[in-house]
Amino acid sequence: MPDNDGSMAAVAVDVLAFVRGALPPAPARVLEIGAGGGELAAELRDAGYDVCAIDPSAADGSGVERATLLEARGTFDAAVAVVSLHHVEPLGESCAHLASLVLPGGALVIDEFDVARLDERAAAWWLNQRRALGRDDQHDPDSLIGAMRQHVHRLPVIVEALLPCFALGAPVPGPYLHRWNLETGLRDVEERLIAAGRLPALGARLVGERRATIA
Repeated sequence: MPDNDGSMAAVAVDVLAFVRGALPPAPARVLEIGAGGGELAAELRDAGYDVCAIDPSAADGSGVERATLLEARGTFDAAVAVVSLHHVEPLGESCAHLASLVLPGGALVIDEFDVARLDERAAAWWLNQRRALGRDDQHDPDSLIGAMRQHVHRLPVIVEALLPCFALGAPVPGPYLHRWNLETGLRDVEERLIAAGRLPALGARLVGERRATIA
């Protein structure tokens, strides 16, 4: 699979706006799943939220607890998962545990990578941008698609695992490739290519609500 550059870039403005717009007002207690370096958690804390951020690979001093979703404990008004649920294992059990942490009526805010929409056009464009940055991922488009589909959950699988416990809105597609170890300034280029039908929209955002009763 492609490497993770491990950068500490600021949270993209559109990601922060989406999350803030879907969360209940501060000082709601929020669980962030797969928080990475803690950048989003820090932004939410600055906005007055009480955030518990978890990531199984969390670094010391990041403000993120080193824990999987199954290891999370507590009670939360909302949960946020930004490009993280596609890595969660075991998915079904973890989603059921998530429902035990979020209060009935609580929000679930998801920003995801729709790997099923990754096609040869998108893979080739992404690889070309990586090479322009001096990165060689040792993939061609077909092998990149195969590697990603083998290692991450598809969006319908994630949705199916959540539906017994969360009422979910329809996924809203959007650009994603510029966020995947590329320069964020490529967002406008990606959006124009999507609008022209030359690239698929690989991002997906959806908001759900913890059901009062679980199926």
